[in-house]
Amino acid sequence: MNMISVAECAAKWGVAERTVRNYCAHDRIPGAVLKGKTWWIPEDAERPDRINKRQTLPKTLLERLQTERKMQLRGGIYHKLQVDMTYNSNHIEGGRLTHDQTRYIFETNTIGLEGESVNVDDVVETANHFRCIDLIIDNASKPLTEAFIKELHRTLKSGTSDSRQPWFVVGGYKKIPNEVGGQATTLPAQVPAAMAKLLKGYNSSPKPDLEDLLDFHVRFERIHPFQDGNGRVGRLILFKECLRFGIVPFIIDDRHKMFYYRGLKEWVKMPGYLRDTCLLMQDDFKAVLDYFGIEYEA
Repeated sequence: MNMISVAECAAKWGVAERTVRNYCAHDRIPGAVLKGKTWWIPEDAERPDRINKRQTLPKTLLERLQTERKMQLRGGIYHKLQVDMTYNSNHIEGGRLTHDQTRYIFETNTIGLEGESVNVDDVVETANHFRCIDLIIDNASKPLTEAFIKELHRTLKSGTSDSRQPWFVVGGYKKIPNEVGGQATTLPAQVPAAMAKLLKGYNSSPKPDLEDLLDFHVRFERIHPFQDGNGRVGRLILFKECLRFGIVPFIIDDRHKMFYYRGLKEWVKMPGYLRDTCLLMQDDFKAVLDYFGIEYEA
């Protein structure tokens, strides 16, 4: 095997001699040998790739979210999803933080205020919702279970004023009957059986479609298993199951929340109302996926 010097190799590759010596010292050139204080390199050796060479980002949404979260990438789809989904889901439930304030909390883990006050629960639940989305990303491929749904609720409501109330169960089903939109929901004593039945029926389908996901969502909201946080937990579940089955997710924004509420109420008589609202939001999300070059089934 013909060997060449560091100087000859550097000239051949168009790099500094110091770079070649670093390659050798870190065992990145197969066959390079050190004789005395001099490195010798096989004449046919190829230049190693740069460690920070730009890698092709994964193409599916779930893989991209996992990658960008690990990279702590700013300005990508993970960043946008965290801010947009958290702001809109909280806002639907009466959260008073602005989109910019939500973004600021995500980016800096602080809240900047000037001449105004905010509700502490709004800030706590915003930070908690970010953690819920991370839980979804980590567990997206796993079957949906009661334990995971309770974990979402525990994560969302931990540290809030509700969590300090003796009648409120963080990560557990409600103790007091509640209503939603003036409609009765499942009584506390019946919730465990109702949730078990709901999940058994849902998980019996090998690959649910969007219609199945929406039906589950409506039934979940009508059970209303938790004392508070049902809407946000329900929408987080929708997001998880969309990721799990390769369905384009959607974010219900403030402009369409009344259509969303009506769709939940009219599901049995007019399923198309909720479906069409979600398809419209899905089209908006497809535009985001197109912008970031993420593939999806049309």
